[in-house]
Amino acid sequence: MVEIENLTFAYPSGGFRLRVSSLSLAAGERLAIVGPSGSGKTTLLNLIAGILRPDSGRIDVAGTDVTALSDAARRRFRASHIGFVFQDFALLDYLPARQNILYPYRIAPGLRLDAAARERAEALAAASGIGDKLDRHPTALSQGEQQRVAICRALVTQPRLVLSDEATGNLDPESKARILDLLFDRAEAAGAAVLAVTHDHELLPRFDRVLDFTEFRERAPS
Repeated sequence: MVEIENLTFAYPSGGFRLRVSSLSLAAGERLAIVGPSGSGKTTLLNLIAGILRPDSGRIDVAGTDVTALSDAARRRFRASHIGFVFQDFALLDYLPARQNILYPYRIAPGLRLDAAARERAEALAAASGIGDKLDRHPTALSQGEQQRVAICRALVTQPRLVLSDEATGNLDPESKARILDLLFDRAEAAGAAVLAVTHDHELLPRFDRVLDFTEFRERAPS
């Protein structure tokens, strides 16, 4: 599902340089990434999603080299094939929760907003405990509820790959288990791989593999 070769990336402002000589993720596999803050974990997710472009190397997602796509093509590919749970949720305050969940269908020409998609959104919201809050705007939701909206949005298109940046970070233990069950169940049903950044080591036994990201980070030259 994901193949990375000879990847390098550094921000223009300096800080650290990311080097990943080889990394792979099979279809249906669940990989957790751990490591200290600032080690480049979120940067890697953004590179895989095509939000950032590497300085060199190749990132293949579901048979497509995302590094070779134009900016517009990367956006379309991301909306159609990748579900991304952002650490800051990235919800649109002017849209109610239901429309935030269905937002990928507004920006990806290849996605069809039909009755099945709407039913999926309702079912995901109900399963995550926000079924009665779909008409509320993000500003009227708690942080945990906003997080669940973001998770539903990542899953509603039945993506091939789910990228999760601390998806359960603001939830109580019972809610964490419930959301992780939802994330894994829906990913498994779609045959999707899950790549998750987490600081919660109690969740690690539920993943197939755990990658310590410290080894991929080095200081960038000044």
